[in-house]
Amino acid sequence: MTAGTPRTHIDTSKPHPARVYDWLLGGKDNYPVDQRVGETLPEEARGNAARNRAFMHRAAAWLAKNGVDQFLDIGTGIPTEPNLHQIVQAIRPDARIVYADNDPIVLRHAEALLTSTPEGVTAFLHADVRQPATILERAREVLDFNRPIALSLIALLHFLPDDEDPYGLLHTLVEALPSGSHLLLSHGTADQHPELKQETEAAYKKGAISLRMRTRSEVAPFFAGLELLAPGLVFATEWYQEEPAPTRERSGFYVGVARIP
Repeated sequence: MTAGTPRTHIDTSKPHPARVYDWLLGGKDNYPVDQRVGETLPEEARGNAARNRAFMHRAAAWLAKNGVDQFLDIGTGIPTEPNLHQIVQAIRPDARIVYADNDPIVLRHAEALLTSTPEGVTAFLHADVRQPATILERAREVLDFNRPIALSLIALLHFLPDDEDPYGLLHTLVEALPSGSHLLLSHGTADQHPELKQETEAAYKKGAISLRMRTRSEVAPFFAGLELLAPGLVFATEWYQEEPAPTRERSGFYVGVARIP
């Protein structure tokens, strides 16, 4: 089962993080303005994007294998197969997934995101993480908030500066979820690439995109009050549940999965 969405206008004169990320992953759904930002980023950015997405695949699959059948994915990005619902519904065909993103180009590709198993449901919301109440209200139309839900925020919160209160926004979302739910999060950092920090920030600033990479001590408060699951708050290349981490590659992302008490 799928849920539909309206059409909207795409502004191709300004870069958008979702389209820059699509370019980094080798996608085709971006514009010259996005490509120019991507081309000025350090070469390592492409590898970091791929390793971050691989973490999402592992974490979503692990949660599905452990009984989680409802997901709220905010900051979805442009569809790049396999998408979260494809990972999850391959394990739990009856899973229900709600995607939310504020980039109109993601809305244009919503049909790809809304391909669901007959037993399950996928839906797409054109919404911004800065409006958590709106997201929660509309997500309740699809998800059962009396049962556990996995809240996924992948490569999103580092685009929120401190004055937009990313910690408060996340807290609002988490507070609305029932006990036994999970938070699945990745966040950009320069802790393993300090020599690339200035170049990365300059590239996004030139594209008028806010970027606030955070240190481990700054990412940890996003998990305050939650039960951080093993292996804890680690780099994307270190988060494995079913087998040991195969490499010691550096990463531009901190990641973690936590249970909501």
